[in-house]
Amino acid sequence: MSTKKTIIDVRTPSEFNGGHVAGSINIPLHEIQARVSEIKAMAQPIVLCCASGGRSGQATSFLQSQGIDCTNGGSWYSVQSELQAG
Repeated sequence: MSTKKTIIDVRTPSEFNGGHVAGSINIPLHEIQARVSEIKAMAQPIVLCCASGGRSGQATSFLQSQGIDCTNGGSWYSVQSELQAG
């Protein structure tokens, strides 16, 4: 993940506050549909993450159907590790 990406964490605010990727944006999964216009305005590509990759996978599928360039990064810890390695 060496190129600049927007990282969206789809966990709940309390989960996000317990630890997250530095610079990531918290948009809980249940808010994704209502915030599509805001997400479309963000720098793409977008990497979505959560605790294990399940919720971010759901968000990725939906956002891709809306024409947004995004991928499922899996767990936030995995995304963080890749950023630190890259």
